[in-house]
Amino acid sequence: MADVDAIAAAVEPVVAALGLELYDVESTGPTRARILRVTVERRGGVDLDAVAAASQALSPVLDADPAVQAACPGPYTLEVTSPGLERRLRTPAHFTRAVGETVTLRVDAGTADVRRLTGTLASADGTGCTLTGPEVPGGEARISYDQIERARTVFEWGPAPRRAKSERVKRP
Repeated sequence: MADVDAIAAAVEPVVAALGLELYDVESTGPTRARILRVTVERRGGVDLDAVAAASQALSPVLDADPAVQAACPGPYTLEVTSPGLERRLRTPAHFTRAVGETVTLRVDAGTADVRRLTGTLASADGTGCTLTGPEVPGGEARISYDQIERARTVFEWGPAPRRAKSERVKRP
């Protein structure tokens, strides 16, 4: 497993110079087919040009940095992406940024009566978060980060758009 902290330390100044913010670094897959995923964001969203610029700027830095080579030995495929509308929450900082949003959590089976919780993220700190809402048992639940197996924000679609006058059915 790659040391993502060392990789993040090398990547962060490069993406900051491009006006982007480092959201996450992840290394997945076996040694021969490893994917190094760098997730970036910025206020107003990340477009394809920003992702391409980040990929071009990061590739030579990652290949030349000895700390990255030690943290992620062998070949890898660099993937630069945005977190998207439904973003994965892994770190306390991710949870803190998502306060006020609707999230879904899958918790460890041995630590809770309910495995999957969906609600509004009311608060988050260094040890856990508080989820509220009608689907949360008791209306509110405090969950420690070590209980959470997987978490992500939930994109909620607004009301359906009204049909144009030409599409409406005329009634006699």
